[in-house]
Amino acid sequence: MAGAFLMEIRRGTQSALLVIRAAAELPSAPVEVSVCVDSLEVRSGGSCDAAALPPGVRLAPSSCRGLRRLRGDGLHLRVRLRGPPPAADVVCPLRESLKSNKNYIFYCQSCGDIIVKDRKFLRVLPLPSENWSDLVEEWCCHPDPFARSTLHPQHGDCFLGDTFFLLNSGSESHVPESPVCCSEAGHHVSQSGSSLKSKENTRVICKRCKTMLGETVSSDTIKYYVTEVIIQLAEESFSPTPRSQFVQSMVVQCLLELSSAKSTFRFTIKGDNGKTYILIWLLNSDTLLVESLGSLSSHSIFTPFGDILMPSSGPVGTWNAVKVLYQPCIKCRNKDSVMMLFQKEARP
Repeated sequence: MAGAFLMEIRRGTQSALLVIRAAAELPSAPVEVSVCVDSLEVRSGGSCDAAALPPGVRLAPSSCRGLRRLRGDGLHLRVRLRGPPPAADVVCPLRESLKSNKNYIFYCQSCGDIIVKDRKFLRVLPLPSENWSDLVEEWCCHPDPFARSTLHPQHGDCFLGDTFFLLNSGSESHVPESPVCCSEAGHHVSQSGSSLKSKENTRVICKRCKTMLGETVSSDTIKYYVTEVIIQLAEESFSPTPRSQFVQSMVVQCLLELSSAKSTFRFTIKGDNGKTYILIWLLNSDTLLVESLGSLSSHSIFTPFGDILMPSSGPVGTWNAVKVLYQPCIKCRNKDSVMMLFQKEARP
């Protein structure tokens, strides 16, 4: 009975939505649910699944309400907690983790190959928002002083954007298997040398696994995407992270930072061709998800997301999450009307 229970806990309200998936597998069979302070038990079709709640999560059984069965999903009910659940782990944003005068190594997230070795930054600076130049007229009472200037990093600089960072490629210390730049037109150029065609869209590709890591924005500036590169201190050993887990964590960091900085909960995901692929609404960021794998045995334990943390991984943990509503825009019949509504709601 895999995935027998799923619990979505809200820290702010100290409440939880409990989904009993075992009821979806046998929709016509009677189901007996026992909610205790520190455990759950479900009896159905002659079998019994029991799960102990993770440390710090305690339910108030008398508060159970809203029991209903959803076809294909199982039983849903809401319950309050006896106290606050475990606090969320503090995640250090990329712009706070990178420090000047320290040596860093850049790895390809997909294969672990070293991209840049022993790079020391003299300055680590945040970039302004994407459309900052559109507001220059509001700041200045004279012609745009930045019209002929570009924000490109010099030697020893690292510029941090919302979803990328810029490095000066003129004096990078590469290992033998360094990435190569491959333009979409099929031309190959070295990172430190050859001049690039004006306005040519040039991709930076990992030489080992051929994953796109970023793009060149000038002959001496490379833009790396935060979802494709792992940065660690030179003295630290490299520890790989599952691809889906890494991408999720980076996207969540971007959503939370942008939501806090810009006071918005609406976002779009666009491709490098400028086309909008997904609309995202950030619903909440205080969710704790806990899932029981379930089994044919009589007892199981709660673990967050069974495809990542299996029961053999040790003590029960917790999984912090954000909840989003998303609308794909590729094959959406009402794409134009949805986009108009999204843009209309986004205006102040």
